[in-house]
Amino acid sequence: MASHEPTNDSSATRWWHSAVGYEVYLRSFSDGDGDGIGDLAGLIHRLDHLSALGVDLVWITPFYPSPMVDFGYDVADYTDVHPLYGDLEQFDQLVAAAHQRGIRIVADIVPNHSSDQHPWFVDALTGPDAAHRDYYIWADPSADGGPPNNWVSYFGGPAWTLDAASGQYYLHLFLPRQPDINWSNPAVLDAFDDVLRFWLDRGIDGFRIDVAQALAKDRRLRSNPEISPWNPNGTRFEQWDAFDHRFDVLQPEGPDIFRRWHALVEPYDALLLGETHVTDPSMLAELVPGDGLHVGFWFDPMGIEWSADAVRSTLRGPLAAMSDPRLLGWVAASHDDVRPPTRFGGGDSGRTRSLVFSTLLFGLPGLPFLYQGEELGLLEGFVPIERRADPIAQSRDGCRTPMPWEPGKNFGFSTADRTWLPDGGRDDTDTASWQRSQPDSWFHRYRALVEVRKTEPGLASSDFRWIDDLDPDVVAYQRGDIVVVANLGPEPFPLGRIELGPMSVDFASPGTRAATMLFTTDATGGSTSIDPPVLAPDSATIYRVDPLSA
Repeated sequence: MASHEPTNDSSATRWWHSAVGYEVYLRSFSDGDGDGIGDLAGLIHRLDHLSALGVDLVWITPFYPSPMVDFGYDVADYTDVHPLYGDLEQFDQLVAAAHQRGIRIVADIVPNHSSDQHPWFVDALTGPDAAHRDYYIWADPSADGGPPNNWVSYFGGPAWTLDAASGQYYLHLFLPRQPDINWSNPAVLDAFDDVLRFWLDRGIDGFRIDVAQALAKDRRLRSNPEISPWNPNGTRFEQWDAFDHRFDVLQPEGPDIFRRWHALVEPYDALLLGETHVTDPSMLAELVPGDGLHVGFWFDPMGIEWSADAVRSTLRGPLAAMSDPRLLGWVAASHDDVRPPTRFGGGDSGRTRSLVFSTLLFGLPGLPFLYQGEELGLLEGFVPIERRADPIAQSRDGCRTPMPWEPGKNFGFSTADRTWLPDGGRDDTDTASWQRSQPDSWFHRYRALVEVRKTEPGLASSDFRWIDDLDPDVVAYQRGDIVVVANLGPEPFPLGRIELGPMSVDFASPGTRAATMLFTTDATGGSTSIDPPVLAPDSATIYRVDPLSA
């Protein structure tokens, strides 16, 4: 597909700077062969839905050969397609079909760890002198015979497993069947160069890099400071938060890996999108300085409560910390977290709040993403205990239930008698086909928001400022000639005079300055007069303001 000329100038405009992204959790998106599991054929079949929504790029979760212990995030072969999902020919068909619709494809690469069934690790298990032993991180037991240090897994429990045959432990920041790869080994760097080129030469447009904050580890394998007593029976979050993760993640060598990849992908004009799961904006700035990863996700929005203070804080911090705000990836939902309409209160109230929050995200500098079904206002799906599939105790199945496409069997996701997860308790009004037929549906509201994001020149402006003097429950900002205002409080907020740097607009007397409502969370958008100039509780609007003096 046509693309901008690649450049090494980090300040230049790139194709992703004006894009809207969409995450496809492949197992749950659309089943094309009737086995109850989503696949590449199903995704090809549903590309017109994504085209109608208006998204520019699609990030696809892992589709590689895998034993599926963590549903593809345990890769056994980085340069092939799992038969459950299709084959390389179908992958090529997907890329071509997406490009025909102006949609770019971003593949999920998993470089922090592989499957224990990857040929590298199978060879490494044959002994300390194996050719691929140093592709992974091994260490002798501590003095008491236990793990080499106190590192814990993101999924809970120690991050080390003993290989009885050799007497050494291997590291795994996730499941024991996901051994961590040793990125201090030059052979690993060369091997992944080949992996990236393999997919780039097939026409993909970039990579979403799993666990981007943790590839490099402290070479001395020092224990992390313990900041609260570690309880091995606590939740995975409680166990992780018991330590100051000084040596297992965010090592200074990490960005060097991405600088190398940056140079590799430049001739392809491809995107490096980091899963940069950090807790502080300054950490994100260190991990995404601008000469490595092109964009780093800021995940804090997926855990906040519904309040103006919480929303204001989660948006302001990273914008202030980053050297260029276009380095930010904005997400309210993903395949790992409770869906925002449920987090924000459930029902139509939660759906409305989710759309309000998305409105704020979509006006900001950076790359906004939707997670599949977010455009339908989907609540968390219900999965009974006996049908849960997630390998970790704090199940993520509720946000992964199959996408509802149309009324009928399995809501159009699959023709199978049993799908890999149940439908989640959806009804016909949740389906894409029903919502696309209703002009005031959640789908059309999100479609209108995407359209404003992509077509308004002001939303590409580097001129950005917060508007602070309105009301404690109101979050507002100006970007170019665009004003975004959200009322997160319980009372209506009358729009009056707003100071916009050297100019102002009085919404109560619109004759003093021209202003056009481009989008409101209460309608499908479009050009609407400002009448009445009042923001209802839990609502947001986007205006274009005449830049000329009154």
